[in-house]
This record gives sequence, C-alpha cells and structure tokens, in this order.
Amino acid sequence: MASKLLIKNARAIVTCDQSDHVYKDTDILIEGPKIVAIGKGLSSEGAQVIDGTGKFVYPGLINTHHHFFQTFVRNLITIDYPNLTVMDWIHKIYQIFQCIDNDVIYYSTLTAFADLIKHGCTTAFDHQYCYTKKTGKEPVDRQMAAAKLLGIRYHAGRGSNTLSQSQGSSIPDNMLETTSEFLKDCERLVRLYHDPGPYSMSQIVMAPCQPINCLADTFIDTVPAAREMGVRMHTHLGEGENEGIIARYGKRTLEWCRDIGFIGEDVWYAHNWEVLPEEYSILAETKTGISHCPTPAILGGFPILDMKAMQEAGVLLSLGCDGSATNDGSNLLDALRAAYLMQSYHTKERGGCVSAYDMLKIATINGAKTLGRPDLGSLEPEKAADLFMIDSETLELAGAIHDPKNLLGRVGLTGNVWLTMINGNVVYKDGILTGVDEKKLAFEGEAVCNKVIREPNEAFRMFL
Repeated sequence: MASKLLIKNARAIVTCDQSDHVYKDTDILIEGPKIVAIGKGLSSEGAQVIDGTGKFVYPGLINTHHHFFQTFVRNLITIDYPNLTVMDWIHKIYQIFQCIDNDVIYYSTLTAFADLIKHGCTTAFDHQYCYTKKTGKEPVDRQMAAAKLLGIRYHAGRGSNTLSQSQGSSIPDNMLETTSEFLKDCERLVRLYHDPGPYSMSQIVMAPCQPINCLADTFIDTVPAAREMGVRMHTHLGEGENEGIIARYGKRTLEWCRDIGFIGEDVWYAHNWEVLPEEYSILAETKTGISHCPTPAILGGFPILDMKAMQEAGVLLSLGCDGSATNDGSNLLDALRAAYLMQSYHTKERGGCVSAYDMLKIATINGAKTLGRPDLGSLEPEKAADLFMIDSETLELAGAIHDPKNLLGRVGLTGNVWLTMINGNVVYKDGILTGVDEKKLAFEGEAVCNKVIREPNEAFRMFL
C-alpha cells in the first residue's frame, strides 16, 4: 500500500499549471510518488502530516544542463574564466580534467546534487562527457549511485568527444573515444538505467559533446540509435563554434544539425547564444528545445538570449546551471534570479522582457517538456509529488509575500529552501539532507579532491 503524506494549510501553492492557479490556505494530499488532491480541508487516515502554515509551495525546479564532474574545479582564480578567452580557458582547464577518476565523479556529483536539492531542484540532467584513462566507462554508473543515495530524479546525458586535436578538436587525445565505443556504452546504459515509465527516477540521454569536437559520424549515427532506443538527444550548440563549423562543413551548426536529423521534439541544445532571429522559426517548427544557462554567459561576457522574442516565436526554453568550472555553483534558484535580471537589463532595447513568474515556468514546466516528462513540472493531481517549500514568515520577506508567483525572481530568494520533496519523499528539510551523514560525505569528498585534483595540479599550488 502506497504511503500517504498530507501538506496541511499551505499559505500559498503556486502550481505552474495551464491556468496558473495559485491556491491560498490549501492542502496537498500525496500517495506514493504522486499528488492525488489539492484542496481545502483534506484529510487522510494514517497520512504523515507536514504543517504548511506560513509556507509557500512551488513545483520542483528542473535543471536541463550541467557538468557535475566540474564541481571540484571551481572557485579557482588561477584559471579565471571571466578574464580568459575560451581557447585559453580550455587549454588550462583540460590539464585538470585529464586527472579525473571515478571517485571524483562520485563525490563531485554528490556535491552538485546536494546544492541542487537544497535550492529546490528535484530533477537534474547532467551532460557527462568526461571520460579519462582513469574513469573508463563507469562515470554514469557512479552518478546513478549518487542519485539513488540522495533521492534525486536523474537524467544522465552520456556524452563523448571523438575528434582528435590534429583534426581540429580542443580536447586532449587521452580523453577521446571512438564513435563505436560511445554507441556501445549508450546501449549498455539504456539497458541498465533507462526507465521510460511515469514517475521514473532515472533516464538516459545520448549527448555527444559538441559538433566542433566530434567526428561527423558520432552525431549522424546517434540519431537512428537514439530513436530506435526511444531516448532523447542533447548537445552544446551555438556556443562560439559556428565559425569553425562553417569552415568545416560550409554551413552554420544549426543547419548542419538539421541536415543530419539531430533536431526535433526529442532534442534540445545547451546555450545557443549564437542563434540568429531568423533561426527561431527552425527551432519552433521542429519543436527543438534550448537550455539557457545565464550564469556562465554572464561570467564569460557572452550574448544573453532574447527569451521574450524566442518564446513569442514558439521556441521551447528551459533553464540550466552549467558546469561549475564556468559557474562555480549548482544553485538553480540563483540561475533563475540571474536569468531574470539579465532579461530585465536588456528590456529597453528589446521592448520588454519575460516576468519573474515566466522564468519560474521556464525552470519548471518547460524543463519537464524539454526532458519529455509530462508527469513533472507542475503541481496538480496525477503529477509527481516533486516540490519545494519556503518559509514566508521570516522578517526579510515582510512586505513581499503578496505575490508568491513572482517572489523568487523579483525578490531574489536564492538561499536554501525549507523543504524539498522528490517522488513523494522528503529528501531535505530545515537544513538537513535526509538519510545521509552529510559531514562524513563532505569530509570524504574533500579528501578525494585533495588527492586527485588539488595536489597534482599547479593551478592549486598557491592554495596548498
């Protein structure tokens, strides 16, 4: 028999449903992994009760682009991303990435998951393209173990780089795979971890890293393989590579992807700040999604997407943190706030911008659509019980609580939430990750970071 949980008397429930309902002083009844009712005066015999008095409830945030392996390569002023060209940054940072082993993968993933969970994220996609001589083919397996330990819903992007530096890639040769190796391991991971059913906690995405650093056949062969196995596809696109792709193929990257079929409702791209207004219609007509990662774009001084114009054109937009080597954190609430501020910064020249509530929907229901998850993204019966709660009865929120829909982006609520629930399970509450010894994991993670990352690399020498 499914366990029951009742959130009683929530001050506000921001649903992000099609009608944008906001319920006041209302209950949520949960059975097993799903919401079964939202209404006043609900009761259920034997249900665990969570007192929602004074709490605002939101759908869980959905992160659609990240690189967890980078979590142990952050706060590193010796490789100062804002003051480097992309090529200089790549040259320096990959000297560290080559050292990564599976213990780094496991503990850096736990670190990223903890940061995400504590800030209201309930579903995370990661683009794992770091395969070194030390990791072999195990990184996604270790990430799945980390996700299970903390109870987060995880979509793993099995990435790869296949083009050598002698052929124009920026990736060190000892971090390359062949296309056949990549495809074979994708098949293994899909067989082991991909659950396409409702309330699935794990799925696999085929995600060659980016066209500029892969052989053409890596992308070409991915398309039929992914569609035969029923999994989605993802890559970096429009992130400064267009000039190189034009030189290589005689066309812009989006056109190249369209020509080979790496486009469509089962595909989304990260970044795409090189996108042209005349390309919006291609994305909209093919129902191809874009994951906007505002923080690394700001830190790198790159163009900020015109989200209002793109949404008006029908482009599906979602939100991502991106990797910590260009972001320094895994806080999707912070990304939501940064995204809203940057849209506001350009509002005069662009004739308006999306609202803070629009940005919340981009980070929730649009994220669910991007990942192909109709069971996620909003708070309504039959949807997964993925949500977070904040305490509105704190002094710093006095005078701001009249509009819970716009609160997060407008007021800038980017600290730890009060509670995070995933699939009907409370995984974080009032400062505590449930079911784990957080200090022990942090100690073990620091030890791994010291041994594998800090001690062997010159970039950390001044800090040791």
